[in-house]
Amino acid sequence: MRIARFSIDGNVAFGAVEGDSPDSLVLDIIKGIPYTDFELSGTKVPLKKVRLLPPVLPNKVVAIGRNYAEHAAELGNEVPDVPVAFFKPTTSVIGASDSIEYPSFSEELHHEAELAVVIGRMCREVPRERVKDVVFGYTCANDVTARDVQRRESQWARAKGFDTSCPIGPWVETDVDPGDLAIQATVNGEQRQLGRTSDMIRSVEDLVVHITEAMTLLPGDVILTGTPAGVGPLHVGDEVAVTIEGIGTLTNKVIKRG
Repeated sequence: MRIARFSIDGNVAFGAVEGDSPDSLVLDIIKGIPYTDFELSGTKVPLKKVRLLPPVLPNKVVAIGRNYAEHAAELGNEVPDVPVAFFKPTTSVIGASDSIEYPSFSEELHHEAELAVVIGRMCREVPRERVKDVVFGYTCANDVTARDVQRRESQWARAKGFDTSCPIGPWVETDVDPGDLAIQATVNGEQRQLGRTSDMIRSVEDLVVHITEAMTLLPGDVILTGTPAGVGPLHVGDEVAVTIEGIGTLTNKVIKRG
């Protein structure tokens, strides 16, 4: 099931996305919140008449760096012995209807297409065999990075945590196996990144186990699983799209921060 969060006429709701053709997609409004047992209301609205919001409002976004060997190599880095984890703040999160604002303190903005894991229940110290029980679903993400700032500063908080640096969406797919999905990024229609989630050094299970050894994850929290090779520059006016097989496409425009 594809679960979207949207606004219409000033109201915010969750809905189940139905249909196959982009022009005929509709939302069946959900009664309540999707992390618990819920019912579909039967009230349907065309997707093209709503504004898509970030599909979840995470308490935290835990991101993993250098989880694809070819990406680590393209930036001159070794594959780390343990997962490299960092945070992106909630103020960095935007949805498919929002724009990426080019930060004034950077001159080298990069896209990073990523599979995002959405947590569905409070969890800590999750054993590998129970990871599927705590995952709500998966969505597309773009770990937008001020690469010049990342090179200058040993901590990545500014380089990867600035406002609008974490687009996620367009919805959460609850019924997909993340083990071997095609993942790509295009800029203005030109392919930049193309990889498969099977190339990840650490799997979704590995990452959930590793992260929850240290901290409690809450419903709606997001894990970014790393990016394949092919990262590259973004400029004001560009349209960047992240597409993941079985999930959908997340598209955002880059605008000047004003």
